[in-house]
Amino acid sequence: MSPPTMTTPQNSMSFGDHLEELRRRLLLSIAGILPVLVVCLVFGQSILRFLTGPVERQLLRSGQAATMQAVSPIETFAAYIKISIVATILIGVPWILWQLWLFVAPGLYAHERRFAYFLIPLSTALTALAGVFLYKVMLPIILFFLITFGAGLSRPDAPVMPLPEGAALAHVAILSADPPDPDPGSMWVLEPTRQLRVHVRDGMTLTLPMTSGGLIAQQYRISDYIDLVFTLGIAFAIAFQTPVVVMLLSWVGLVDPRALGRKRRHVILGCTIAAAIITPTGDPVTLALLTIPLYLLFELGLLLAYRVPARAVASGFGREAHETDADTDDEAPR
Repeated sequence: MSPPTMTTPQNSMSFGDHLEELRRRLLLSIAGILPVLVVCLVFGQSILRFLTGPVERQLLRSGQAATMQAVSPIETFAAYIKISIVATILIGVPWILWQLWLFVAPGLYAHERRFAYFLIPLSTALTALAGVFLYKVMLPIILFFLITFGAGLSRPDAPVMPLPEGAALAHVAILSADPPDPDPGSMWVLEPTRQLRVHVRDGMTLTLPMTSGGLIAQQYRISDYIDLVFTLGIAFAIAFQTPVVVMLLSWVGLVDPRALGRKRRHVILGCTIAAAIITPTGDPVTLALLTIPLYLLFELGLLLAYRVPARAVASGFGREAHETDADTDDEAPR
């Protein structure tokens, strides 16, 4: 009896074909996000304005001038380019993932593709939720704490004495908006922006930021602020993947959802430690505002691990697999 002959599936690819396919997908990914990069460069200033909105509002809220610094000639331009590139990547992630999926999907079984269909949208939604939570909730609180802490270091009170004989104080108007046609040399305080403004000539008005009199002026570098926002964004995006991590650990059998549910006290402690590491301030309010969402995300992951076991995802949530899927499961992936 002759030994069985090993056959190669018709859809198999050589190593060189895989490299060529990978190169093609990379080129398509780059070509697809180049128009997005152009659009982000055009609207880069608007994106920068959007990201600096929280620090501007919190500076004004604490009585400081809404002014940021650039201590090098290229600092503002570098921040503009960085923001445009990051925005391009974020907007182009669906296209990049789609090209990656077209490269990887032929090498997966049908039930393995079902896992990806479930996990990728869930992870994307959690990442978007992390960005919204950071921008709307955590970033204003963190900035307000840091600004008020720095501004709270007050100088010693200046002595109060009667005016010398013949001396008079100059009166500066405090306005809520710029006057329409100020005369050259006119000076006023623009209260909404905490600025002292002097009109020199038509089209030229000098401004001087005003502080609340603290020892340390709260004027931040634009590059440091952008780096802080991006660092917190990455940390929050990773932390908000807790449900995905819990599900994966349950699916591979490393943890038992029932046993994990009996250790909620340890989970709360872990969430608190993670919140303390992520947040730069460490104040009780910020810790609580981050610990609670992290724990709720853990509960969501635990609920999904109960309700969505691996076998349910692999079988298409109870639906009968099509004949093509059954054939694909029997064949070796490409």
